[in-house]
Order: sequence, then structure tokens, then C-alpha cells
Amino acid sequence: MTFTMFSTPWCGYCHRLKSQLDREGIEFSIVDIEQEPEAALTVEQANGGNQTVPTLLFSDGSTLTNPSVAQVKDKLATLS
Repeated sequence: MTFTMFSTPWCGYCHRLKSQLDREGIEFSIVDIEQEPEAALTVEQANGGNQTVPTLLFSDGSTLTNPSVAQVKDKLATLS
């Protein structure tokens, strides 16, 4: 996996980004921050204390919050 999406079940932005990434054939893992409290801490650290989702954590340790598919693709290109 090249990145992890931190999400919640009720997040509309998360559902939209997930479906767009699936359509593009981009593989990733999903972590529900409501089910895994330690993951919520990761999201808070990336977003100034806020539990803003979707937050994506990449293999290089960088994050993107509520990105577009184009932003995700650009980031993935820098990692390959």
C-alpha cells in the first residue's frame, strides 16, 4: 500500500474520494478513526488537533487532508 486513508463511516468526503480512487484503480488501505482511537491521534497531529477526514498518510510520512484525486496522483508520482 502506498497510503492509508483515515476516515469515518459518516464522512461524505471520504466516501466520494474512496469511490474516485477505486475508479482510478489506486490501491490504499482505510482506517476508521472511530474504531481505532490511536489512529485519531495521527489525524489530529496532521491537522492541528482536529479530527479532519479524509486524511491520507503516505509511505514517506507526509499527509494530505481532503485532497482531490489529482492531488493524490501528483503525490503518488513523487513517491514512485
